[in-house]
Amino acid sequence: MSIQQTGSKFNPTISWDDIAELRSRWPGKLVIKGPLSPPDAMRAVAAGADGVQLSNHGGRQLDRVAPPVDMIASVRDAVGPDVSVLVDSGVRHGADIAVALALGADACAIGRAYLYGIMAGGETGVDKALDILTGQFTRTLHLLGVRSVSELRAAGRELLVPA
Repeated sequence: MSIQQTGSKFNPTISWDDIAELRSRWPGKLVIKGPLSPPDAMRAVAAGADGVQLSNHGGRQLDRVAPPVDMIASVRDAVGPDVSVLVDSGVRHGADIAVALALGADACAIGRAYLYGIMAGGETGVDKALDILTGQFTRTLHLLGVRSVSELRAAGRELLVPA
């Protein structure tokens, strides 16, 4: 299958009602990938999602929308503390993970870093990519003056906004 043919695999009739139907059948945790705004995140939660993954799908599909990192704070404010907020797209450095967590994300997906690692060195390459991200993340926390993720979350957005 070519890249041009991938569009034929998407069902254009999928709707929020389908998410609600899926929720009625699936008893486990349900995270919806793709919302990029507070209203869409709230709609996903109203349809039964336990969480949302803010994503522009690596920029390949939606390269002209706001970056997901720019939506974290407003989505977190909209859905509250009990809904999981994940983020992907543009997570290339440990500092990106620190910023996302400070803004209110619960976690980040690191697809591209993982793929680069596996392409370069298989499992060892993935381990190396994770080591690099971990080192960058830890260094960023130190430079921000916090010692842990809990301190980062407690200081939150104030760490990222000039006084």
